[in-house]
Amino acid sequence: MIAVTRSERTVLRLARPYLSRLLGAGLLAAVTEFAGLALMATATWLLMSAAGRPPLDRLTVAIVAVRALAVSRGVFRYTERLAGHDAVLRLVTDVRARVFAALAARRAPEQRTGDALSRLVSDVEAVQDLLLRVLVPASAAALVSAVAVGAAALISPAAAGALAVGLLVAGVALPALATALTRRAAAEVAPLRGALAADAVDLTHGAADLAAFGATGSALAAADRRTGRLARLERRLAATGFAVDAAGVLVAGLTAAAVVFVALARDVDGVLVGVLAVGSLAAVEAALALVGAARQRTQLSAGLTRVAALLDAAPTDAAPVGTEPAETEPAETEPAETGPAGAGAAPARVGAGPVAGGEAAPATVSAAAPHDVRFTDVTVRYRAGAAPALVGFDLDLSAGRRVAVVGPSGAGKSTIAAVLTGSARPEAGRVTLDGRDLSAYSERELPRAVGGLLAEAYVFHASVRDNLLLGRAGASDDELAAATAAAGLLDWVREQPDGWDTVVGEEGGQLSGGQRQRLALARALLAAPGVLVLDEPTEGLDPAAADAVLAATLAATPPGHSVLLISHRLSGLAGLDEVVVLDAGRVVQRGRHADLVAAPGWYRDQWRLQEAAERGYFALTP
Repeated sequence: MIAVTRSERTVLRLARPYLSRLLGAGLLAAVTEFAGLALMATATWLLMSAAGRPPLDRLTVAIVAVRALAVSRGVFRYTERLAGHDAVLRLVTDVRARVFAALAARRAPEQRTGDALSRLVSDVEAVQDLLLRVLVPASAAALVSAVAVGAAALISPAAAGALAVGLLVAGVALPALATALTRRAAAEVAPLRGALAADAVDLTHGAADLAAFGATGSALAAADRRTGRLARLERRLAATGFAVDAAGVLVAGLTAAAVVFVALARDVDGVLVGVLAVGSLAAVEAALALVGAARQRTQLSAGLTRVAALLDAAPTDAAPVGTEPAETEPAETEPAETGPAGAGAAPARVGAGPVAGGEAAPATVSAAAPHDVRFTDVTVRYRAGAAPALVGFDLDLSAGRRVAVVGPSGAGKSTIAAVLTGSARPEAGRVTLDGRDLSAYSERELPRAVGGLLAEAYVFHASVRDNLLLGRAGASDDELAAATAAAGLLDWVREQPDGWDTVVGEEGGQLSGGQRQRLALARALLAAPGVLVLDEPTEGLDPAAADAVLAATLAATPPGHSVLLISHRLSGLAGLDEVVVLDAGRVVQRGRHADLVAAPGWYRDQWRLQEAAERGYFALTP
C-alpha cells in the first residue's frame, strides 16, 4: 500500500467537501478507460471474425457495440473532465484563499514577493495536479486493470495470470522505479522555481536600485545560475521519463506476447487469442497511467509540502469557498489597512494565548465607537540581543484625543503603530484597548477598532473606486468624494476622463508618490476606525499641500475618534492635544506644540530648521 505523506493528508482533508464530485470523476475515468479497452477488444473480434465471412447477423451486435463504445468513450471522457475540474477548481479556490491568508498573516521581512507569488500560483497548482493527474487516473487504472484480468480469466485463466504479471510490472514496479529515479531532482524544482520568481521580481521592479548600486551583473549571474540548474533538472526528469516510458512500451509488448503464447498453448480459439493480445496491449497501456501518476506525484511533493506548511499556519477563520461563515460582519466596518504591509494585510495573531484576566473567549469590539488606548512602560525588541526599538514608553490615547509622535528616523515611531495594530508584541509592559490587553482581541476584532494609514500602504492595480472601497465596501459616491476631498485628491479624480473608474496601475504606478499617498489616506478615512493611526500621511507632498491635507484629515475624523499621528514634519501640530518626541526608542520630550517650541531641545531646533527650509533658507543663523 502506498503511504500517504503528511502534506497530502493536509490537502485531502480540505477535499472532503468535494468528495462526492471527486469519486464521480474517478468512476467516470474508470468507465472511460474500460470503454477504450472494450472498444479495442470488440473491434479486434469483429475484424477477425469478419475475415471468415460469417452471416451478417452474427456481426450486427459487435458493429453496434463498436459504434456505441466509440461514442460513449468521448462522452464519458468529457463528463469526467467536467466533473473532475469542477471539484478541483472549487478546492483550489479554497486552498488559494487559505494560502493568501497565511502569507498575509506572516508579513515576515524575509518573505520575498516572488517566492510568495510562486507559493500562491505554482505550488497551489500542485494541489490541482495531485487530484487530476495522480489520484483520479491512478484509481481508474487500478480498477480497469482488475477488470481486464477478470475478463481475461473468462477466456483463459492461464492467460489472465500472464496478464496480471505484466500489469503488476507496469502498474507497481515501473511506478516505484520512476519514483526512485526522480525523487531527488523533483525535490529541488519547486524551491528553484520560487527562487527564480523572486529573481524575476528583483530584476524588473528593482532594476533601478540594482543599477544604482552596480549590482545588476551579479543579480543576472545569480539568476542565470538558477536557470541553468533548473534546466538541467528538467532535462534529467525528461530523460528519466523517456526511459521509463520506453520500458513501459517494452513491458506492454512482452505482456501481449506472453499472453498469446500461453493462450496458444492452452488451445484457445484463434479469434479470442487476437482479442487477448490486443486487449492486453490496451490494459497495459491503461496501467501505465500509474507510472505517470507516480512521476507526477514525486514532482509535486516539494510544492505540496510548501502549501501544507502554509495551510497549517492559515488563520482558523478562513472558511471554504461556498460555505457560510459563522458570523457575518458588515463589510463596511473592516478597516482598509491594519499593518505594515498596507491595505488588506491581516495583523499578526494577537489572541494565541490565554486572554488577559483568565477569560476564555476573545473580546469583541465595535468599529465605529470611540476607544481608549493606553501604553504602560512598553518595551519592544525585534531580535534577541539587539537594541530595543522602544523603551519604557507610556501614552494615554483616550477617546477623542489626538497625539503626535515625532523624532528622527529610527527613533521608534513606527514601532508604536506596529504594537498598536498587533504587528509587534511588547517584550515588557502592557498595551490596553478599553481596559483590556490587546491579546484579548482576535485578529478579526482588533482591526475593527484600530487601523488607518501605515507605512508602505499598498495600492492595487484597480480603479480609484475599487481601491477606496477596500476601506468601506458599499460606500456611496458622496462618501467617496468626502474622503478624497479630505485627502486632497478629489480635484484630480474629477479631472480624469474615467473619474472614479480611473485605473491606477500596479502598485499605483500611474500615480505620483503624493497622489498614491493621498489615495491610501482617503481609504483610511473612509474606513473610519475608532483609533485612527496615520504614519507619515503627508509624505511626498509639498509643504503647503501637506499642511492643507493634514488639517482636512483631522477635521474629517469623526468626533470621539482618537488619532495617533506619526510624522517627521512639525508643521500643523499646534492643534493636537500632545506631541511626544522620541529618540532611540525613548521619550525625550512631551507636551503641546507651543510649549515644546518655547523650550530648549530637539523639537525647537527641528522646528526652526524646518521653518527656515520651507521658507527657502539654507541655514538658520542664531
